[in-house]
Parts: sequence; structure tokens; C-alpha cells
Amino acid sequence: MIRPYRPEDAPGLRQVFVRAVREGAASRYTPEEIARWLPDPAMPAGWGDWLGAHLTFVAEEGALQGFMMLERDGYLNMAFVLPEVMGTGVADALLAEVLGAARGLGLTRLSVLASRHAQGFFRRHGWRLAPELPPRKGLDPRQGPNDNPMNRPMALDL
Repeated sequence: MIRPYRPEDAPGLRQVFVRAVREGAASRYTPEEIARWLPDPAMPAGWGDWLGAHLTFVAEEGALQGFMMLERDGYLNMAFVLPEVMGTGVADALLAEVLGAARGLGLTRLSVLASRHAQGFFRRHGWRLAPELPPRKGLDPRQGPNDNPMNRPMALDL
């Protein structure tokens, strides 16, 4: 079942994120890259409020399985599922919900900084590499869009 985020989901979604990075993506990254991506697994202050401030959708089937968070400008900021549900359609269902919400907002293009682990998933859903996208706030503007081995800018026209 896909549903909107609720504040009580915050701790469980942090664990989904931690496990997706540390376990699910571990085969595609060095330990140093994983440590840069997720230096501290503890839930940071404001995590739940941050998820709640955006369009966050949760996959739940008895327990939390994954989530995706879309910012209102069309940036897909978070897209993570538990390692044991990768490849089972959970991420597909979450993305379908995100796309419906994006269309409901009148968005015509979505963007994401896709990890190496996630790029194939996004390509299967019609996303394309988009080096022309401007850097996101908080990212080093001196780094070219293809210089970061952790992720690549991708876009989807709706």
C-alpha cells in the first residue's frame, strides 16, 4: 500500500534510508563512498519535519518498506526501499504515486540526482541523463554534473 507520509513514520523511514544505503547499495560503492554518503545513521534533528514539508509517499505492507520524497519544484530528493524489497515493484509503485502527484501540481519535468545504484531504475522509467541541469542548492557548483561518481543528474519530461 502506498500512502502519504505521517510524522510517526520518521524513525522507520530513517532506518529504510540507512539500510538502503549501507546494505542495498553496498555492492556498487566503496566503503569510503558509503561513509561519505551516510556518515551518521542517527536520525538528524528535523528529519521528520523535512519529510513532512514535501510530498513524501510511503510504501507499507505490515511494515515500512520504502519512501519517495518530491519537492514542489519537481526535484525527487529521496527514493529508497529496503534491500529485501528491491526489484519487487515497491519502488515502481512509489514512483507511480510521485508521478501522479507531480502531474496534479502541473509539473512538466522532474529531476533527480540518481545514485549509480538507482540509475538503471530511473532509465527503465524513461528518465534520461541531464547534464544541463543546474546544480542543486548545497552542492559544490565547481563540480561538473558528471564529475561525481556518487550520482548523475537525470530528468523526466511529463
